[in-house]
Amino acid sequence: MSLAIRTDAVTPDPGPGTAPARDVPEKSAGAFRTIKEAADELAVPQHVLRFWETRFSQVRPVKRAGGRRYYRPEDVDLLKGIRHLLHGQGYTIKGAQRVLRERGLRFVQSLGRGEVEVAAPSAQDAESVAEARPDPEVRHDGDAPSLAPETRSVLEDALGDLRACAAAIARLRLPPEPAAEG
Repeated sequence: MSLAIRTDAVTPDPGPGTAPARDVPEKSAGAFRTIKEAADELAVPQHVLRFWETRFSQVRPVKRAGGRRYYRPEDVDLLKGIRHLLHGQGYTIKGAQRVLRERGLRFVQSLGRGEVEVAAPSAQDAESVAEARPDPEVRHDGDAPSLAPETRSVLEDALGDLRACAAAIARLRLPPEPAAEG
């Protein structure tokens, strides 16, 4: 039995110290993609796709032996839509989850295919970029920054709730009182 070598699939050696380049045939549009192929197509690292699986229950690649992930074309479209929401439009994870919940899986897939557009995120869906611009809620009076009155009120209410929770936990940690003998 002889082994034939496909010389048409390998280009000539480019020189010392470099590996020969391979002409990898394009996969058909309906073919499954490995995590590497999907990550390359989306221009994101592989760990980002694994992270998105934990945050978006709709992302469910087929898993084969050894936990290898294979993405269907509709999975890749969904991932492209999620990437567009997060990176292109500035949505947070929660904001993108809200779009998925309210508009549906097919909408986000069509967003990934470029068939539809989504409005800019609302304030609660947009990324917070506190490092890039000063917080308008913080006023700088002299040396020490102070909070705007509305923000201070919200934070004081939250602090009161936290103190009440801490007191309730402290009461639960107390040893039980002995039962009265009677």
